[in-house]
Amino acid sequence: MSDNGKLDCGRRRLIFATATVGGAGAVAAAVPFVSSMLPSERAKAAGAPVEVDISRLESGQMMIVEWQGKPVWIVRRTPAMLETLAQVTGEISDPESKASQQPDYCKNQQRSYEKRPEVLVMIGICTHLGCSPSAKFKAGAEEGMTADWKGGFLCPCHGSTFDFAGRVFKAKPAPTNLPIPPHRYLSEQRILIGEHPTEA
Repeated sequence: MSDNGKLDCGRRRLIFATATVGGAGAVAAAVPFVSSMLPSERAKAAGAPVEVDISRLESGQMMIVEWQGKPVWIVRRTPAMLETLAQVTGEISDPESKASQQPDYCKNQQRSYEKRPEVLVMIGICTHLGCSPSAKFKAGAEEGMTADWKGGFLCPCHGSTFDFAGRVFKAKPAPTNLPIPPHRYLSEQRILIGEHPTEA
């Protein structure tokens, strides 16, 4: 092989090695860039919206997700649960949620998005001293409940009780109903917590 041939072969190896190292460097540089486009834990805690799949949430069940460092309850209420809301209105401290925190599109008896009355999206923190209430979905006498209890939520710390819309009963320590966060439906089974509906 001539000196020129050896030189060309050496150049090819050098170019290939440079391209390989350069390509690896480009990938390494791209990884943190792509990662930076995803919401960090800090961004989520600061209030980045959280997308939730409720396709497996059956009627009468509740799931819990975290948004802004708070527990958000998503309850798919049964028709029987929804029926109790009118039955207990006279026992509720703020039945129309005038003094309570919720978006205008949830300012109704169900305290839910109008097109999905069975789905309740609510922050699970008692408005008294910040304890976390427990779900009590069974009607009748139960731990901490009376015989005429129709079900809802009980704060075990100081005894505040809430109905299936998170409305607090009269003569209880909690001053207002449980808060409803901003949320919108991306599809029939996907909710984005932290953003209002575009039509709201």
